[in-house]
Amino acid sequence: MELAIWHWWMIAAVVFFIIEIFAPSFVAACIGVGCVAGSLTALFGGGTTAQLTLFSTATLASFVGVRPLMKKYFFRHKDALRTNVDSLIGRTARVSERIDPAGGRVVIDGDDWKALSLDGATIEKGEPVKIIKVDSIVLTVTTL
Repeated sequence: MELAIWHWWMIAAVVFFIIEIFAPSFVAACIGVGCVAGSLTALFGGGTTAQLTLFSTATLASFVGVRPLMKKYFFRHKDALRTNVDSLIGRTARVSERIDPAGGRVVIDGDDWKALSLDGATIEKGEPVKIIKVDSIVLTVTTL
């Protein structure tokens, strides 16, 4: 049994959709959409040029139209999760060495950090502070 060309297009589409399951970036799915368009063109008697044209057009259209929407929908919480040093922003620390305009130190989660006051005010040892910004290894803090 010999497979028609539209079968090959459809097999390629299935392969790209399976790849998309394992690597969710919506790139393989866009190519899969193009393969489905090429398959339908071949099924209804379109020539090679028509198949490739519709494959290219559908792939490009799904890259431009569908992919941004899917990324926005599926990866919408990605920025909400802060990790590493960015997770310190908004948390409370305790001053371990008096903070003056030249700087001081705070402790959070057992780690000692260099700290600067947001408004340049002096903050005494032992006071709780809120972390506003992280710049490399320096925390910008404000009193609670």
